[in-house]
Amino acid sequence: MALFIRQNEDRSKLQERLSAELQERANQRAKVEKDTTDKLEDSSFFNDTQSSSKMLWVWLLVFAAIFIIIGFLVYRGAVQ
Repeated sequence: MALFIRQNEDRSKLQERLSAELQERANQRAKVEKDTTDKLEDSSFFNDTQSSSKMLWVWLLVFAAIFIIIGFLVYRGAVQ
């Protein structure tokens, strides 16, 4: 009950100053956090790059053939 009564009392000048400083720091942190994007899309890192190799489909076929052959050999060894 005493806490509710004390809430209605005015703050001291020290409390008001501390509150203002904490709010200012919180606002500064919020501004810094908004500006900390990596901006990777704007960088020159992706200039003159290629999304994938033109021979990607050949590599996919080679790996698919290897997996099929290994699967066939495992199946054939399990049947015998």
